[in-house]
Amino acid sequence: MINEKTVYEDYKYSMQDVGNLYLGAKYTFSEILQDETIYFKYRMLVNQHVLKEADPEDSLETHFYYLSPDSFLVSLYKQTKTKIKVSILETKKGLFQKTGKRVYTTKVFPVEKLVAIPVTEKEKLGIVIQEISMSKFALMTI
Repeated sequence: MINEKTVYEDYKYSMQDVGNLYLGAKYTFSEILQDETIYFKYRMLVNQHVLKEADPEDSLETHFYYLSPDSFLVSLYKQTKTKIKVSILETKKGLFQKTGKRVYTTKVFPVEKLVAIPVTEKEKLGIVIQEISMSKFALMTI
């Protein structure tokens, strides 16, 4: 039997490469602020800008899922070149099949394209947010 806490913790991670920061979507903003392994400039961005419009107990997943297209944060995320990795439920047809099989596929959206999709459409598409990535260079300019 899989422990639910382990499954939840699997999507709480922070990774960096030379140019990008990657965060698992289950992190809450309060956890981000407390975790010193997360890139300092991102924690500063959360503290100074994001928490003005978001609750500290919101996860990155819910924050980006319900983010309004006219929010100031969208322009901030565009400036940091934020991209969101999602799973979308799609119908795939085989070569000789009349009906398709519904499978999850992974796609990466720039933040402005994801927030442009209405919440009802996101629910219909079965969108699940997995990961947030952003440019470290762009973070340094803020």
